[in-house]
Amino acid sequence: MKFTATQIAGILEGEVEGNPQTAVHKLAKIEEGEKGSLTFLANPKYTSYIYTTKASITIVNKDFVPEQEITTTLIKVEDAYKSFSKLLEYYNQVKNNKVGIESPSFVSKSATYGDGFYLGAFSYLGENVQLGANVKVYPNVYIGDNVTIGDDVLVFAGAKIYSESIIGNGCVIHSGAIIGADGFGFTPNEKGEYSKVPQTGNVILEDNVDIGAGTTIDRATLGSTVLRKGVKLDNQIQIAHNVEIGEHTAIAAQTGVAGSTKIGKNCLIGGQVGIVGHITIGDRVRIQAQSGIGRNVKDDEVLQGSPALNYGDYNKSYVHFKNLPKIVNRISDLEKKIDSEDRK
Repeated sequence: MKFTATQIAGILEGEVEGNPQTAVHKLAKIEEGEKGSLTFLANPKYTSYIYTTKASITIVNKDFVPEQEITTTLIKVEDAYKSFSKLLEYYNQVKNNKVGIESPSFVSKSATYGDGFYLGAFSYLGENVQLGANVKVYPNVYIGDNVTIGDDVLVFAGAKIYSESIIGNGCVIHSGAIIGADGFGFTPNEKGEYSKVPQTGNVILEDNVDIGAGTTIDRATLGSTVLRKGVKLDNQIQIAHNVEIGEHTAIAAQTGVAGSTKIGKNCLIGGQVGIVGHITIGDRVRIQAQSGIGRNVKDDEVLQGSPALNYGDYNKSYVHFKNLPKIVNRISDLEKKIDSEDRK
């Protein structure tokens, strides 16, 4: 796909300074720009690169005035960073605007889909699947019986969506994600053997939820595992059965949330955090990476450590922890001194 400076300026409501017919077909960092690429300058510390970049077009702030000769065509906008982000979003929309059903693939006779539908090769749509408008399902995707998916949803290659799952509008499910697998439910008998507890619930993703690659979200034992509007999950996260995550909470990679835990809205949870089951975490909570959460957490708490402490208390304690060898030596010296004085 090629775009001219004039077309890009029209999308960004910017002004062209240079050749308006300059065309680009790819994106690049300003220091790595080459002919045919588009880049941007937002951080002043990269200003020197604009005089050496080979990028054909560079997006800059309106107040930028070159102090040396440049070869790149400029597009001047109010905010170069935001404009470049907007362009990335537009680029993705164009790139992902595939339509039609590729072969081989299987679509149940009872499945329905809206306008602008795309189904990649080797994909499967089960009985009574209902898909909205502009849904894009990439190759090797499995969508089980009775799944409902809203409008403008992207399901990338290799994702699996088990039966009864409900996916809202504007969701993105990345490759290898598994939505709706059985929760980890087993009961032991007197011999120590385990019998499976049937997992009869489902998973609900509300609107504008993003699920990272390799992330797994288990169906509920009864009822639903629910991710509320705007939740963002990174790659390789485990969400267990009957968990509920509040609106606009973001969770980083390799975090695990055990069954029936409720997480509030607007929380930020770092990578490799472990959260036990059957607890409640309040709104606007911040949990630092590699923390272990084993208790209920109030609104607005900031936690770190395993088991997690108040963030300020953790930092104070850590100072003492680092000084433990010195403290032990001082105590030993005092004990020796006291012992010596007692002998006198």
